[in-house]
Amino acid sequence: MKLDAPYQQKDKKNMSGNNVTIEKHGKIAVVRFDRRTNLNAFSQDLILELTDIARRFQEDLTTQAVVLSGAKNAFSAGIDLKDPASWEDLNDDVATRQRFYRGVRLCQAWEDMPQITIAAMEQIVVGAGCAIALACDWRVIGKSAYLYVPEVKIGLNLQWGALPRLITLVGPAKTKRITILCEKMGAQQALDWGLVDEVAEDGKTVEKALELAEIAASMPAATTRLLKEAVNATANALHKTSAYADADQSQLTRSFRDGIAAREAFTKGS
Repeated sequence: MKLDAPYQQKDKKNMSGNNVTIEKHGKIAVVRFDRRTNLNAFSQDLILELTDIARRFQEDLTTQAVVLSGAKNAFSAGIDLKDPASWEDLNDDVATRQRFYRGVRLCQAWEDMPQITIAAMEQIVVGAGCAIALACDWRVIGKSAYLYVPEVKIGLNLQWGALPRLITLVGPAKTKRITILCEKMGAQQALDWGLVDEVAEDGKTVEKALELAEIAASMPAATTRLLKEAVNATANALHKTSAYADADQSQLTRSFRDGIAAREAFTKGS
C-alpha cells in the first residue's frame, strides 16, 4: 500500500506522545516509536506508553489493522540497560515486581489487540524488540536487518512472554539455538525459519506492511477479529502457563554473579 499525497492530506490524523506517533489512514493505523537515542532501546517510559496505546486500540471499533514501526536506523536495540528507571531501588517488593512485569504486559496487550498487527522492522531487532515483534500477527523485515536475542550473553533470561511465542513459531531446537548461542540472524534466514513473513527492501518495510494491512482491513471486520482470536486461543493456549513467572525468573537471574559481570563488561564497552 502506497498512500498518495492527497489521500494522506485528507485522511491522516496524527496523535503524538513523548516517544510514539500514531498516524491514522482510514481503517489502518501506523504506530511509530522512536526515542531518538540509544538505537531506540526500550526505556521504562516507552514500555508504558506503548502499553497504553495497545489498550486503547482494544476499544477501537474502526481501526482494523495496525502497523508497528521503530526508528529508521533501528527497530529497537532491546531494553535500555542504561535507563536509570530500570535499576532504581523501589524499596517495595510489590512495586519492584510490578516493574519487572511491564514488558510482559506490553507484549500481552499487543497480542490481545483485535486488529491485525504487523511489525515493520528496519536494521536492528534485538531482545525486547524481538519480543514485541513476536507479539504481532505478522512481521516484515528489511533486507539488511538482523534479529538478535543476546539475553543469555549478558546473564538475563528471555522474558516478556517471548519464549513460548518463539517456540510456537520455530520449534524447541531452533529456539535453543537462537536464545543460547545468541547468533545474529539475517533477514533471509529469519524468513526461512518462519520468524518473519516478508522481506522488504531497506527503508520500505512500512510500505510492505501497509500492503498487507490494506488487504486485512478490506476483509469483513467482525469475522477477521473472530478468526484472529480463535487462532490465538488455539496456538497460544499454553503460553501463559509456561511463561507466567518469566519476570520473576528475571529478578533471579539479575542476581547471578557471572551475569552481573557480563552486564558490567557490556555497559563499559558500549
